[in-house]
Amino acid sequence: MALRLNQIGQIALAVTDVDRAETFYEQALGLHKLYRAGDLCFFDCAGVRLMLDKAERPESVLRASVIYFRCPDIARSVGELKRRGVVFTGPPRLIAGMEDHDLWMAFFTDPDGHSLALMQEAPKGYVPPAC
Repeated sequence: MALRLNQIGQIALAVTDVDRAETFYEQALGLHKLYRAGDLCFFDCAGVRLMLDKAERPESVLRASVIYFRCPDIARSVGELKRRGVVFTGPPRLIAGMEDHDLWMAFFTDPDGHSLALMQEAPKGYVPPAC
């Protein structure tokens, strides 16, 4: 039998302050919190669990990859997150024009500096309104 991995069950992020990170991910981003157990906090991201874990050493916090959140309307999503206090590094931008769609992204960080992004796979020629 050939083993094929194809679904991510959980992603872990080391954070310096679990309380602060829990507030950001739950209130600013609106993720559904599953539960908290001590210095671990778990969120559901459409079937993939996001685990926030208190870093043992501060230098281990910024070693994460970017997490990309799909959204149906990048301009409206950016606008709503800005109203919740999220600071973006710039406006949504076209990342790649594919054969059948365009890929738009907008980047921001969490309180520990982890890179996060919104992504929208939009119809060809789509240009989001200013956010």
